[in-house]
Amino acid sequence: MITLDEFIIQRQKDFPFATGDLSGILRNISLAAKVVNREVNKAGLVEILGETEDENVHGEQVKKLDDYANRQFIESLRISGLCCGIASEENEEFLAFENKDTQQAHYVVVFDPLDGSSNIDVNVSIGTIFSIYRRVSPLGACTIDDFLQKGSEQVAAGYVIYGSSTMLVYTTKNGLNGFTLDPSIGEFCLSHPNIKMPDTGKYYSINQGYMANFGKGVREFVKYCQQEDEDSGRPYGLRYIGSMVADVHRNLITGGIFMYPATKSRANGKLRLVYECNPMALIVEQAGGLAITGSEDVLDLQPTDLHQRCPIFIGSTSLVNQSLAFLMKFGADFKE
Repeated sequence: MITLDEFIIQRQKDFPFATGDLSGILRNISLAAKVVNREVNKAGLVEILGETEDENVHGEQVKKLDDYANRQFIESLRISGLCCGIASEENEEFLAFENKDTQQAHYVVVFDPLDGSSNIDVNVSIGTIFSIYRRVSPLGACTIDDFLQKGSEQVAAGYVIYGSSTMLVYTTKNGLNGFTLDPSIGEFCLSHPNIKMPDTGKYYSINQGYMANFGKGVREFVKYCQQEDEDSGRPYGLRYIGSMVADVHRNLITGGIFMYPATKSRANGKLRLVYECNPMALIVEQAGGLAITGSEDVLDLQPTDLHQRCPIFIGSTSLVNQSLAFLMKFGADFKE
């Protein structure tokens, strides 16, 4: 049995000039995830369900557990002294750590502390998404430019899924590996080495309740998924949890496609490029899958705002390419 800490130490030899800072950040993220997991597992027994009186930057009511997770990840990374700042989906602005030592750090971290938070109160799988970049600003206080980098510049990305078991899946752009939390010893242990996504799959994930608001290309692709065809194994099964981490995790293991396209009311999509789409795109591509906006690779987008949104089609290569063919033929955007 190989623990996450042991695995991280072993992998440091893949980076001959590594200082160990990146490894340390990953360990601190895993520590915060353990604390959040503890609260998730007893959420129904303590006063941590429900909403706070606050709204986040997106105008959404903040869940108590969302707020708790956000504070845990911020403090864990602040105390580590290994990153010079963070950006969280829950906060309007990035947070530059002011300690003199942390201002000499070479990395910044972005994260969505609790993805799928609308599922918290009904005991459905939720998750944490994180991404690590090497800073581009001079040493000292980090700047907005450190966070507004293309997804292709990520040095590491991962997610934690709090489900029937708790898993941490991450990549340092050298393959993808998954670790399951063993509650008996309180350690993440390697359970899914060198994850490879099937080239195709039998599931598609989309909020089909918005069907009338999708572009024609999306609607036609969904019809394609529903049609019977023995050679391609259609119809595909519709699976939609409403938590990007949970839906992408399932498709990563079994094969499939997750879609959150532009709609009539959200021409730029709903999911956040920096906090959700970029990290998940890197994860899936490291496993052999694809992630596109409908017209280009997600990882090629240049962010201009911390909370920028974008459409996403992510999953098994053949299914994403199939969706792209429909989008190019009929159009990805909604038209009356």
